[in-house]
Amino acid sequence: ISSLSLFSVTRTLSGQSRACSRESEKMMRRTQIKKVLCVAEKNDAAKGIAEIMSSGRSRRREGHSVYNKLYEFEYNLFGQNVTVVMTSVSGHLLGVEFKAPFQKWHSCNPVLLFDAEVEKYCPENFIQIKRTLEREVRQCQALVIWTDCDREGENIGFEIIDVCKAVKPNVQVFRARFSEITPNSIRRACETLTEPDIHVSDAVDVRQELDLRIGASFTRFQTLRLQKIFPDSLANQLISYGSCQFPTLGFVVERFKAIQAFIPETFFKIKVVHEPNDEDSVEFGWQRHRLFSHTACLVLYQICMEPQWLQLHELEKLASRKLKISAKETMKIAEKLYTQGFISYPRTETNMFPKDLNLTILVEQQTQDNDWGSFAQGILDRGGPTPRNGNKSDQAHPPIHPTKYTNNLQGNEKRVYEFIVRHFLACCSQDAKGQETTVDIDIAQERFSASGLMILERNYLDVYPYDKWYTKLIPVYEQGSQFQPTAIEMVDGQTSPPQLLTEADLISLMEKHGIGTDATHAEHIETIKSRMYVGLTADQRFLPGELGMGLVEGYNSMGYEMSKPNLRAELEADLKLVSEGKKDKSLVLRHHVAKYKAVFIESVRKAKKLDEALSNYLGQAQEYTEQVEQELEMPMPVRKCPQCKRDMVLKTKKDGSGKFLSCMGYPACKVAVWFPDTVLDVCRDESICPTCQPEPVHMYVLYDCFLLATLGD
Repeated sequence: ISSLSLFSVTRTLSGQSRACSRESEKMMRRTQIKKVLCVAEKNDAAKGIAEIMSSGRSRRREGHSVYNKLYEFEYNLFGQNVTVVMTSVSGHLLGVEFKAPFQKWHSCNPVLLFDAEVEKYCPENFIQIKRTLEREVRQCQALVIWTDCDREGENIGFEIIDVCKAVKPNVQVFRARFSEITPNSIRRACETLTEPDIHVSDAVDVRQELDLRIGASFTRFQTLRLQKIFPDSLANQLISYGSCQFPTLGFVVERFKAIQAFIPETFFKIKVVHEPNDEDSVEFGWQRHRLFSHTACLVLYQICMEPQWLQLHELEKLASRKLKISAKETMKIAEKLYTQGFISYPRTETNMFPKDLNLTILVEQQTQDNDWGSFAQGILDRGGPTPRNGNKSDQAHPPIHPTKYTNNLQGNEKRVYEFIVRHFLACCSQDAKGQETTVDIDIAQERFSASGLMILERNYLDVYPYDKWYTKLIPVYEQGSQFQPTAIEMVDGQTSPPQLLTEADLISLMEKHGIGTDATHAEHIETIKSRMYVGLTADQRFLPGELGMGLVEGYNSMGYEMSKPNLRAELEADLKLVSEGKKDKSLVLRHHVAKYKAVFIESVRKAKKLDEALSNYLGQAQEYTEQVEQELEMPMPVRKCPQCKRDMVLKTKKDGSGKFLSCMGYPACKVAVWFPDTVLDVCRDESICPTCQPEPVHMYVLYDCFLLATLGD
């Protein structure tokens, strides 16, 4: 692992985020702060923030990474003039990986990955960024984190803190909180610096470690197994598993199977038409809607014939529906527009504007545009914005809105920006007004109705072409009046199956069931597409592939609804509680590791069901011979090593003459148990020794020349 830069991770900050106190400012003055290191999440954000703080007078210089520049300038911070060095990382600076003995696919039984040691490391392509931070912080007395204000951003902030504190333990750390890269927002953040929130970061640590353990164990197991069983179809195929990825696939498969299982049913209904003159025709819909009994409908029809009178995931969904831009591309574009200062922070869960946000200024910025400028001016002329607010707020960020006018964008960036602007102006405008007339009629005590709509005032519709009101004009009917229907018919039809899921449909299901977050929905969808688990039809609807169908059916046949959202939804709920400081990080981690480990062990035991399900799509599985079984079999843990606490497993001697108990930490740890030459074979028992402590120790059976003995430790 020479390509990895490993180091221990420390956590030195704790407690909920709070504004800097006067005592903190006094302390900063006493220590005579001269230089402050500020770190943003991306270079574009660092450049934009530095541009605002320096009023365009920052001095750019190079760091060790060619992609992450440094911007130096003077600024009044903590009540004193200091030199600020603004730089950036490129997303997560550190990754999570198993320690060396467990990184190779054939190093251990995948079940051991649920308990194997993990560590944080800096990937090779981020080493230069890390070196820049280490060099710069040595000259600084304070560190200010300017990463995005969400869970991932908070965790990235702590990664930066860990790197900096490793070389400068006494550096003082602060957190800047902002929702948009505009002068007002950035200056407000400088005046209200807080502490980083360890609880929010902890939630990401839990999620990262669980995703590593769950994903690696299942991915290794099913890839190594299925490549052997289906060598012609899957010889070089990575068959990945993820606790968010698999339920996402499950939604697609479930809809497809519902369509397959759908059986059309014939229904019957009564249609009433009235033509009061040569130009108008009104069709009345039956309030019963439809009946599946021909006889019952016929009886009612005959009675009627007698002479009697008669309401970030929204952005992704809307962009997918209205602009035909994928969720992944939409998120990428939105993040770029945000770092360039054109829109507010996109990963928000809020649909109501804070009272202190000056919407008038934001509307004024858009009056210069040739397409929607006159509409924006009209809002101002009518007394200013009249926002329609929702009822949901994440207490951190306002709804997505434009923060600066631009007309220099191209392609999909221009389309997404225009959509955000028009949506914002529509929300600041007055409601469209229409008059709907509903006419109810009675024929032989059977009720029918017809409705029509007339637009009286277009208002927001003038700037929001994505919504269309289709008018249906009907004549005026007086209450209590009578008329003779032009036609009364009994018609039949057939029920229709549901449609395949669109990307917007899939995001809605993920959101509803708590699969992933607004920021990761697009990523999980892209994964199941890239693994060929699903494909897209000509009209951009998801169709499961053979491999995706086989995997879902295989695990479902085991009795585990792994393609259902329940397991992951429970985890997401616990992560929310961890981020709020209501649940302990280590307890949540242990609980979910144990739960997924139990599912994994049972899945391995029932693995032949996976082979059988896939054989329906990939052809006959290779005969499951003893040789294949042995190639796939990996040693199960017997006990913990008394020296290094890693797992000890049964291994076969090189000459094949017998087995011995060996530590998985070999060669660093050489603890082993060698059995006497009289022992012919050893096998692990599922039962646990009641005496051996402190770790659970499995019983094992010795077969020797003289006796059969069941032993503990």
